Amino acid sequence: QVQLLESGGGLVQAGGSLRLSCAASRRAFSTYVIGWFRQAPGKEREFVAGSGYTTFYADSVKGRFTISRDNAKNMVYLQMNSLKPEDTAVYYCAAGVCSGAGCHDVARYNYWGQGTQVTVSS
Repeated sequence: QVQLLESGGGLVQAGGSLRLSCAASRRAFSTYVIGWFRQAPGKEREFVAGSGYTTFYADSVKGRFTISRDNAKNMVYLQMNSLKPEDTAVYYCAAGVCSGAGCHDVARYNYWGQGTQVTVSS
């Protein structure tokens, strides 16, 4: 069974930092690419960052966000620095099978967490 559970969201001022955590079941962690996505009100869900054999990022977060994995704990983290109001969204952890640019595609991910709200105030 594949389970994903996000935590760490909250309210932060622009320029601040947050770290999101995704607790993944062992099967999810060892079998799938783990990605972070976000969805702002009225907008489509969009790719943020992913971790498989390599890490990869959306252009909008490169240099500000860092995805990392703790293999011993089956955890994936998203460290978010220099946050901007436009980063405000519900952030989701997801697991899927993909490679290369395909890992930016929402449709490649079959399993999703419940999401955690990130709000950045100006």
